[in-house]
Amino acid sequence: MKTYITKPAEVERQWVVVDAQGQTLGRLATRVASILRGKHKPGFSPSVDCGDYVIVINAEKIHVTGRRMDQKMYYRHSGYPGGLTEISLREQLEKFPTRPIEAAVRGMLPKNKLGRKVFKKLKVYAGEEHPHQAQQPVPLEL
Repeated sequence: MKTYITKPAEVERQWVVVDAQGQTLGRLATRVASILRGKHKPGFSPSVDCGDYVIVINAEKIHVTGRRMDQKMYYRHSGYPGGLTEISLREQLEKFPTRPIEAAVRGMLPKNKLGRKVFKKLKVYAGEEHPHQAQQPVPLEL
C-alpha cells in the first residue's frame, strides 16, 4: 500500500465564522489553530497548508478565567535600552481587542514559513460586522 500525501493544488478551502462571545481565550485559540492548519480534514498533511479561512467576530467579548485580566501581560520591545513595554490583558482588550486572539493563535501555529502562511488566513474583528460576506462563510459552533 502507498501512503497518500495531499498536494497543495488538491486542497479545497472554505470560510468559517467563529463567534468569540463568551468563549474562553485558550480553548477558542486551540480550535481556531486546528482549523487553520486543516487538522479536522481527513487529508491532513503536516507539510501542506490544507486548512480553512477563519473569521473570528466579537473578539472584544472573550472570557478568561481567574485573575488573568490583570495578571496576564503582553510584552514588546522597541529595540532600544530600557525599551521593554508591558500591557495587561484588560488594557490590551480596551485598546486593541483583536490582538489577544491573534497572539494566542499565533503561539499555537508552527514557527516556520508554513506557520506564517497559515496565520494570514485568520481574520479577527472586534464587533459583529466583517467584510467577508461574499465568501459565504459557514458558522461554526465551538
